[in-house]
Amino acid sequence: MAAELHVELVAADRSVWSGEATLVVARTTSGDIGVMPGHQPLLGVLESGPVTIRTSVGQTVVAAVHGGFISFADDKLSLLAEIAELADEIDVQRAERALERAKSDTDAASERRAEVRLRAVAVR
Repeated sequence: MAAELHVELVAADRSVWSGEATLVVARTTSGDIGVMPGHQPLLGVLESGPVTIRTSVGQTVVAAVHGGFISFADDKLSLLAEIAELADEIDVQRAERALERAKSDTDAASERRAEVRLRAVAVR
């Protein structure tokens, strides 16, 4: 059996995903990071971006994450996000409209959130 790590992806308002994985890739303020079983302990700040989880059964779970923290120790990875949604939950047309609206309003933060949502959908 392959080595696994336990992953908890939690947003401020709910538990988004929990399970066993072989790899998690996330964007931190220090750059993109890949975490596998046996990784050195870490604590970091999450940047807005897609989080990709390779599950222990060979599936790929992608979530759009907007800010928060990542923590890893003893093969337990916690992603504590301000906002997070699974790619399967994202309404593409709504995200595209939000991106256009943010661009016309020159709202950089909203534009970034919409872009991350669309990137998460593209990755899945």
